[in-house]
Amino acid sequence: MLCRMAEPVQAQVATPARFSKAKVIIIKIIALTAISLGLIFGQSWASTRYYQPDYVAGFYTGLLEGALMPAALPGLLRGQDVPIYAPNNEGRGYKIGYILGLNTCGTFFFGVAFWQPRKRDGNKKGG
Repeated sequence: MLCRMAEPVQAQVATPARFSKAKVIIIKIIALTAISLGLIFGQSWASTRYYQPDYVAGFYTGLLEGALMPAALPGLLRGQDVPIYAPNNEGRGYKIGYILGLNTCGTFFFGVAFWQPRKRDGNKKGG
């Protein structure tokens, strides 16, 4: 009788409710649409402010333009001449910012599209 009382009781682990595949796909479509709309509005906002003839683009402008460059596709497909690169720039600093912005945008956009959380195995013992 005493031996039974000394045995540890295993705690019940509550498993979180899982979303169905269809629900995950719908959430990702909504997230990608929201990101795309944000990029489109951001690109149109930035193009009116930063593409002036006397403005010399630097690192931060390159970062902004690189991040917003993918948003230029809908405008280009509609036939608008959307600026995607400042011809009047500082040089290396602008180009590094542009590349970093473009890669950050791509990583964020495709990360939302294809990222799947790892499934945790609740039966593993130890750390």
